[in-house]
Amino acid sequence: MRKSIGLLGLLLWSLLSSFAYAQPVTIAIASNLKPAFEEIIKGFKQVYPQGSNIRIVYGSSGNLASQMKQGAPYDLFISADESYPLRLVEAGLTRDRGVVYATGHLALITNSAAGLKLSADPESIKTLLRNAQKISIANPDLAPYGRAAVQYLQAMKLWDEVQGRLIFAENISIATVYVSTGAIKVGITALSLAKSPELSSTIQYLALPDDLYEPILQRMVLKRNPPLTAVALYDYLQGAAAKQILVKNGYSIPR
Repeated sequence: MRKSIGLLGLLLWSLLSSFAYAQPVTIAIASNLKPAFEEIIKGFKQVYPQGSNIRIVYGSSGNLASQMKQGAPYDLFISADESYPLRLVEAGLTRDRGVVYATGHLALITNSAAGLKLSADPESIKTLLRNAQKISIANPDLAPYGRAAVQYLQAMKLWDEVQGRLIFAENISIATVYVSTGAIKVGITALSLAKSPELSSTIQYLALPDDLYEPILQRMVLKRNPPLTAVALYDYLQGAAAKQILVKNGYSIPR
């Protein structure tokens, strides 16, 4: 009798656990992460088949955080900086303070068909940016990479000269698309997007010095009482397989 009760209890626990993992999960992700995350989620689904229930929303960190504050049902917020997740922490919307999962970097990009030469020489970069009719960056009020781009231009003493020619995109992916399609010839984007194989034939890129803008520390947070699949993905992103993909895509991993 006791054995039957034990087996029944084990079966019930298994069913409840399967149901908990089967709940639909929505993840809000900063646009700079798209190429890396597409690869990461494939690996996650191999380990956790329930990953097929994950819905992904890409956007600027500022917009995603604002949507979450207004009640958007995001179970995990993977930001391009620390400030937006920490605002959600202060608002009492998260399980805890989360973790910094990666450090991002900037890249200067040009449209391949424009015939513009990229050189790491600072004076060559200044000449390129001074001569550009338009420069594509993400909106600094919404996107951390846009904010870092402004800091870079200020550090290079170019801000006063070029600010009137900046085109602000809603997020860093759109800023990159402007250059890859040739709508704008020059831009500053995330190194992770610049390295994307999909863009290798349409853009050239140059990684920019990290000491000319504040470190882009990227934090992720879970909502309060998150579903098990969201917690599993949160943990997976801190594992060796995900870290390897992030490094390959142009990120650094905090120690």
